[in-house]
Amino acid sequence: MRVEEPQLKAFIADSGLISPEELTKAEKEAATAGKPLRDILLNSGRIKEDQLHRLEAYILGIPFVDLTHETIEPDILHLIPEPIAKKHNIVAFQKNGKDLEVAMLDPDDLQTIEFIRKKEGLRILPRLTTAESIQHVLRQYQKSLEAEFGELIKHDSETLSVTQEGSAEIAEAEDLKKLAEDLPVIRIVDTLLRHAILQSASDIHIEPIEKEVIVRYRIDGILHDTMTLPKRISQGLVARIKVMANLKLDEHRLPQDGRFKIENEEYRISFRVSVLPVFDGEKIVMRLLPENTKTFSLEELGFWNTNLERVEHAIRRPTGIILATGPTGSGKTTTLYTVLEMLNNPQVNISTVEDPIEYRMPRVNQTQVRPDIGLTFASGLRSLLRQDPNVIMVGEIRDNETAALAINAALTGHLVLSTLHTNSAAGALPRLFDMKIEPFLIASTVTAIISQRLVRRIAGDPEMYKLTKAEITELKKNMDLDRMVTMLIAEKVIPAGTTIGEIEWARPKPSPESPDGYKGRIGIHEVLVMSETIRELMIKNATSDDIEKQAREEGMITMLEEGFIRAAQHVTTLEEIMRVTNE
Repeated sequence: MRVEEPQLKAFIADSGLISPEELTKAEKEAATAGKPLRDILLNSGRIKEDQLHRLEAYILGIPFVDLTHETIEPDILHLIPEPIAKKHNIVAFQKNGKDLEVAMLDPDDLQTIEFIRKKEGLRILPRLTTAESIQHVLRQYQKSLEAEFGELIKHDSETLSVTQEGSAEIAEAEDLKKLAEDLPVIRIVDTLLRHAILQSASDIHIEPIEKEVIVRYRIDGILHDTMTLPKRISQGLVARIKVMANLKLDEHRLPQDGRFKIENEEYRISFRVSVLPVFDGEKIVMRLLPENTKTFSLEELGFWNTNLERVEHAIRRPTGIILATGPTGSGKTTTLYTVLEMLNNPQVNISTVEDPIEYRMPRVNQTQVRPDIGLTFASGLRSLLRQDPNVIMVGEIRDNETAALAINAALTGHLVLSTLHTNSAAGALPRLFDMKIEPFLIASTVTAIISQRLVRRIAGDPEMYKLTKAEITELKKNMDLDRMVTMLIAEKVIPAGTTIGEIEWARPKPSPESPDGYKGRIGIHEVLVMSETIRELMIKNATSDDIEKQAREEGMITMLEEGFIRAAQHVTTLEEIMRVTNE
């Protein structure tokens, strides 16, 4: 029941999913690369995975199911044992009498279907689905264990051997080491880490207060209280995490930074650990960095239309500086890694200086900053220039020495990528002035500045509404609504002649899978390109407001404007846009 390539090509052509020109181009790429046409279509983003699977299901005459927003009843889910489900990518999702509907990636896997039929004594009805649907359901096997883990924490925290409980003295290193190796402590820490991974958290905060320890996860950029633990296990938790991160157990007065990794068949995640002394003990924050995350395309990060064209044009230039700006946690590093992935080929030598190295990239020479031994961004960059690089990424431009070296690298024929902490694209230029960089040097080297924020995506089917007169009046205080409506019409988001009060907006609808109605994040951006007029303004030491005004006249879409468009497309909400752009 495999779909043959000529058959797939014919149905794609008839479906109109992509233009005939794009299909022909994809065929040529497939022939050159020696890969199947479906792989080329998926990897290039021309067709989405669910579109392709729906088409294949139609060709094969098998129903297609999308389970990415479904919660399966535990008794049905466990009809197929978890090891079988994981190994063969098959999950049970619906039972009617003696009929069991199963979703799978390979309907040809008759052996597994027959095994389940004999085991359960049911008639198996196979359905085709996507890898994302399978992963979503597989996570529910683990999520069903959360109640059991909660009991584990409650039980283990009561039976835990406590070091010097009730004493103001700090435990000795040897006692702490024994405590860190105590089985209940190990199980409690493993539980915290697994919960964070299951919920796609980006950070774990373990915060001691007077009588208890609060654990919080940052999910989609928002911190959530996850659980509260007894204060008596605080020392054990800290000691266990310090052992995992190879930190000093008996150092309680100074901050410490470390790292450890968790690997299994499903994921490889690096944990970046920061320990900080606070009044009630030691606070720990762990950043989760998935190492097997698939590479994104610029479109998946949220770049589109004019902004996408501007970034792609800047990347194609062999020299110059591309800056990503925004606050901490706004996705700057991910954007630069995506650009590096696009540039990464055997003809190009790419080197980076980072603090820290967040993701490992094959064929990219990545150097970790070590200020304690004199390896700073500036000294690392100076050494990189002797390594014959084509592309250089500097984790952050923090001082005038690093800025001057980056400018010099761009002037001597390198493409330089870096980040700055500024609130807008135009604000990056005066920031460079403050670092004592001559305006004419900035004007001749900087090619594009990307400013970005991350907004939460709406999950499932949202609730629709229209703005009231009071809400429209409030919005007018922050933006030019007439310009916004004109842009929405120009982008074909709304029909011509539509007024602001007639536009339908989306509001998230809570569900068991997404309690707040959001799931995942997407970037909103503004991309400032260096035109002749902006170069002239810079040489005259113009303010960021003057530069932004000129850039908007030349077609730059601000983050607020792009956010407004995304809200009108029902990707996110107006409230979310106002939250991140007003920070």
